Amino acid sequence: MKALFDQVSAKCSQITTKKYSTSFSLGIKFLSPSIRPAIFAIYGFVRLADEVVDSFHGYNQKGLLEQLRKETTAALEDKISLNPIINSFQQAVHQYSIDVELIDAFLDSMEMDLDKQVYTKQLYDKYIFGSAEVVGLMCLKVFCNGDVNEYNKLRPAAMKLGSAFQKVNFLRDIKADHMELGRMYFPNMNFNHFTEQDKLNIEDEIEAEFDDALEGILKLPKTAKKGVYLAYIYYRSLFRKIKEIPAQHIMERRVRVPDFQKALLMLNTFFVPQGSGTLSTDVS
Repeated sequence: MKALFDQVSAKCSQITTKKYSTSFSLGIKFLSPSIRPAIFAIYGFVRLADEVVDSFHGYNQKGLLEQLRKETTAALEDKISLNPIINSFQQAVHQYSIDVELIDAFLDSMEMDLDKQVYTKQLYDKYIFGSAEVVGLMCLKVFCNGDVNEYNKLRPAAMKLGSAFQKVNFLRDIKADHMELGRMYFPNMNFNHFTEQDKLNIEDEIEAEFDDALEGILKLPKTAKKGVYLAYIYYRSLFRKIKEIPAQHIMERRVRVPDFQKALLMLNTFFVPQGSGTLSTDVS
């Protein structure tokens, strides 16, 4: 009956992903069915940890995160967990040989969110690596399915894509992060004096990462390419909207891509090229 529990665990991760992120859920639909459960498992685990540090105010967040870390370590050793999300995650880790160091780096970054941080460039880079780049690398392990050479070749691009996604999130959520959570991730910047030049510098950094990431996306296996490309063009569309908004206004509201535009992005994904080239992300 362990197989039934594993099915229930996988379903829990899938439900968690769909409830928390319609955008990533759409992207996963374009992945090969054979790798979808592992990506749901990774996202479910990441979401669980993120909720501890972002949403469970009034509870012992540090204790809960430590409990999550201990349960994850035990699950990786025992190859089972009574927590369905952790159980599905440990299965993906073992099936695709996901490095434990990536998991530790991710949880370390989540722990950083529990304390008020003044982010220097060094801390900022550490946080980006642990909160975003390693998630891209976990997924890349699944996409490459044991092909070490392919993983090593695509590793830099996967890290760039994860970093770009996270920085777009930072810009989109800059008001909520500061007002509700007391965070300003961008180093050497002040929420009360966030200038056009500050915003432009961040945007230039993100743009360069997106360009580097695209080269890797086009070299992904067919089982993963369309799904990752959909996530890519979604975030580039979101990023384009953010770029159009003056710095002072981006501090006032959260930018989003309307559902009808997401549908157009899905159609655009059917035309992802098989080789390198210039791609349009304009769906307006």
